[in-house]
Amino acid sequence: MTTARDPLAARVEDLARIARVTDGAVMLEHVPFLAQVNLRLDPALAERAPYPLPVEPNTVWEDGPRAALWLGPDEWVILGPPHAGEEIVAELEGTLEGLHRSIVDVSANRVALEISGQQAKEILSKGCSIDLHPSMWAPGMCAQTMLGKAQVVLHERADTTGIAVRTSFANYLIDWFGAATA
Repeated sequence: MTTARDPLAARVEDLARIARVTDGAVMLEHVPFLAQVNLRLDPALAERAPYPLPVEPNTVWEDGPRAALWLGPDEWVILGPPHAGEEIVAELEGTLEGLHRSIVDVSANRVALEISGQQAKEILSKGCSIDLHPSMWAPGMCAQTMLGKAQVVLHERADTTGIAVRTSFANYLIDWFGAATA
């Protein structure tokens, strides 16, 4: 049995440095092993899923540790607690059995970060073309976009913005945040 390795384990000090340099105005935290399952399904069948799938673009359904982020007209990413990917796949497979669908555990594909603090949106705006003003970007929204030169999925919550970035770009993105907050 192979033990999963955290791709950002060596970057803990770099994340802490961002909070120190900004006096806590920007805090970037890593959420290791966040469960992420990609679901492709005809939106007309969305009500058959074991939890609500948002059908309005760029919106999120969230309940405790579970969230469903709208990525496209027939695509969602389901988030769950660390290491729960197999459980989410089983839930989806059980409820959607017999339907044309694609269910793939992509947990190892993306690293999860969370940014918070009073200057978090200002820093995100330095590298993101989305209008993050509260009148346009609010809790319960999500979007696929570029941050710096990395493709990310942003997930807005009340106190934090979740950032999912491909594992191969995670170190670049941490370096980008370090430079943006310097």
